[in-house]
Amino acid sequence: MSHPQSYEILLIPRFAEDTTEAEDTAEAEGTADTGEAAEPGGAVRSAVVSATGETGASGYPRYSGEGIVADIDPATHAVEALLVDGAELAFGLSARIKERDAEADADR
Repeated sequence: MSHPQSYEILLIPRFAEDTTEAEDTAEAEGTADTGEAAEPGGAVRSAVVSATGETGASGYPRYSGEGIVADIDPATHAVEALLVDGAELAFGLSARIKERDAEADADR
């Protein structure tokens, strides 16, 4: 099975994931703020990680780059293990991945 050679990992605040649900709940309860709300931020950090050819402790292919080491399930695109600058992901952050296309890899 061929695995992608690189991904872009985005670290996002968890509140950005829950915003839609919170807004729906506030509207249903009639407590929605009618003023202009600040839009949740995007990624607080991103990194392009490349395949190392190794298998991580999780059993999935390992990717590394720009201070991030991740084990990524190529079938589901789930990040199964992650280290940021040698430490576990900080509480309140979530990891998302974007598969890089072949053209982006060729430009590197």
